[in-house]
Parts: sequence; structure tokens; C-alpha cells
Amino acid sequence: MSDLFSVEPQKPLAEALRPAALDQVIGQQHLIGPGKPLSLAVEAGKPHSMILWGPPGVGKTTLARILAASFDAEFIPISAVFAGVKDIREAVEKAHAALQRSGRRTILFVDEVHRFNKSQQDAFLPFVESGLITFIGATTENPSFEVNSALLSRAQVYVLNSLSEDELQLLFQRAQSEGALDGLSFSEAAVSTLTGYADGDARRFLNLLEQTRTAAQARGMTDIDPDFLEEVLTLNARRFDKGGDAFYDQISALHKSVRGSNPDAALYWLCRMLDGGADPRYLARRIVRMAWEDIGLADPRAMQIANDAAATYERLGSPEGELALGQAVIYLAVAAKSNAGYKAYNEARAFVKQDKSRPVPVHLRNAPTRLMKELGYGHAYRYAHDEPHAYAAGETYLPEGLEDIEWYRPVPRGLESKIQDKLAFLRQLDADAQQNPDSEKQE
Repeated sequence: MSDLFSVEPQKPLAEALRPAALDQVIGQQHLIGPGKPLSLAVEAGKPHSMILWGPPGVGKTTLARILAASFDAEFIPISAVFAGVKDIREAVEKAHAALQRSGRRTILFVDEVHRFNKSQQDAFLPFVESGLITFIGATTENPSFEVNSALLSRAQVYVLNSLSEDELQLLFQRAQSEGALDGLSFSEAAVSTLTGYADGDARRFLNLLEQTRTAAQARGMTDIDPDFLEEVLTLNARRFDKGGDAFYDQISALHKSVRGSNPDAALYWLCRMLDGGADPRYLARRIVRMAWEDIGLADPRAMQIANDAAATYERLGSPEGELALGQAVIYLAVAAKSNAGYKAYNEARAFVKQDKSRPVPVHLRNAPTRLMKELGYGHAYRYAHDEPHAYAAGETYLPEGLEDIEWYRPVPRGLESKIQDKLAFLRQLDADAQQNPDSEKQE
């Protein structure tokens, strides 16, 4: 009777095709190509602590394993998802034992290092400094925000990129040449479809190949086309982390595309975020913000359209309401741009924050009681509607000492060009009134 527990499980395709040497790695040539940092480190035989930062499925774990083998070092992997300080201590003890036993160095690989808190990250420091361990951390999050400065200063950060479509094509050819596809024939369009679904993620690409192989075997098929892939594959949303860098990078790209007056780019990033699972209500709020920050009074209709789009989404939901958001970003992108109001507000806020508490000029104060009137509250206030042009030329409205402030500076675009002309006209009236104070009430 055979022992069922002695049967080795079949390795997933992603594991079966994992590279064992740098020259087998597809992608990341800016790090592992001839004369590049990691290949130079291997040639010199000098490991150093590092953080590998990049999206999922681009080879962070693979590179760490290859580097450990290249340096003939012990390789101790831990995952920050499951590990704690106890696991770190155990890893350090193993590293010490390996050094005493054989003189071999140890590479401690921490996957998803950003999930460790500050005290857990600090636990590595003494052993990194002493040289007992060479630390390699892997993260999908920006190390500037997720790795504490002490550890960051002791590790070189290397940025890994998503695989290009050409690189994923090479990965397909490798799987094919190693017989991993069991004789399946993929059309060129099918391979292109798979690379699009993979979204630069090698692990996802190989998992999709594996799903395809299993489905084809179950149906007795050998020729694979895009229609078959669409029918049998279970597709996840494209790479999108609602709390991470991908999220903020994409909303930044959307905002800057609107600001840059490129409606096609704005639509692209909006649809990318919707496709990736972003909350449309969040996008609606950001679109309203764009209208106020980058268009302002150059085209007040932009604010109305942005608010109407947000209200339309609330009424219709997805997917119908998303059309309103799309049309809003188109309008915002093509609208006249001005950040004059945004800048004026920020300058005023900054000034008030650091300035003293200045009293309201007496002539601007309200005077609801006899005492206030006797104190001069409201005295000599000039009612603008009774003045020529409905403007009290030469009148002051700011506290003493601030008469020359000019925070709002309209741009010569859209409606603000007319606002600019009007303010220039009113300032000329002020100048005339100062030169001829007795004529300020004359036309």
C-alpha cells in the first residue's frame, strides 16, 4: 500500500520556472545587466543590505534567492505578514550558528517588510551593523514612508519595474521551450491577450497560463485563442492598491492630466482607477477639488459641472453614473485654467496664521446699539451701492497696515481675464480718488 503522504505535490508553474541564476532572470536589466549594481556586487563577491521595491510578481523573492546562492550564503526567509520579533531572534540565532559552524554569511530575506512596525524593524539594526546578517527586504510600498529611517540608511534601495509585454513574451517562450504547456498551441493574439491580462506581473502571467492549460486539458482542446481565454479565465482587477503607491500615483496622474489640459490622458487615468476598483465617490470628490484648485474663476461652470457629476453618480451609481464623471474630467481638462484663487487663499491662510490679531477698522464695525454708534462704530462707512460704479473709490476694508496687500492676481484666461480688467479699472478709480479726494463721489 503506497504512502499518500510521500507523494510530492506538483509545483505551480511559477515555482517550476523560477530562475536559478541572474542570467536566467527576465526583466530588471537596469539592476542585473552587465555593469549594473547587482551583477557588479555578485562579481565582487560582496553582499550588501538592500530593499527591493516594486509591484507584485516582478522577481523580488527570486532575486534574493539568487543573490544568496551567488554569495554562497545561508538564506533565511521570513514573511512580515506572519512573523514577529520572536522569528527575528530565531533567524539571528541561525545566522550565528551558521557563522560558527561553517563561517558562512547569512542573508535574511524579509518579504513585505513594510508590514513590520518600527520596533520590529529596529530589531534588525544591531545585527546588520555587526555584519552578522545581510538584510534584504522586499516591499510593494514606498520605503520612504514604510521603512524607518534607521534601517533605510543602512540599506540600498533598488526599484524593480513591471515586466513589459516583450518580456512577458519571452517568459511565454521559456514556458513553451521547457514543455510546460503540454503541447498547447497559442495564437499570437492569445499570447497578446494573456500579456495584457497579466499587467506586468510575471507570477500572474504564469498562473494564467496554468489556468489555461488546465481548462484546455479538461475540454480536450489544443488550439488557444482569445475567445477561449475570455471564457475560461478568472480575471482579477488590474494592479491597484487602494491604500498604496499605485493609488496615489494614479490619482496624481489624473489630476495632472486635467491641469495639463489633456482630456484623453484624463479619461485614461479615470478609467484605469475605475477599472482597478477605486471608489467612484472618492474620484467625484477629487474631481470637484480639481475644479476649484486648477480652474477656479477662469470658468465657474467647471465647478457646477463637477458638482453635478458627483450628484449624478449618487443618483445613478455604477456603471451609468461613471459616464458623468468621465464627461466632467473632459470638461475640466479643456476648460481655461487658473490657480489664482487657490494661491490667493493659501497666501491669505499663511499670512493670518503667523500675523497678530488686528482690530476691525472702526468704520467697518456693526453698530446695533447707541453706545456703539457713540463710539464711532460704522461712522463714515460709505455704502457702495450709492457710489459711482457701485464702488466706493479710495475706501479701505483691511486692517491698518495691510492696505497694499494683493493676494488675488487673476490670470489672463477665461472669465478671469475680464475680472482682471475690472480690478484694474477699480484700482485706477482708487488712484484717482487719492489724487482728488474731493471728487470721489462724482462720475
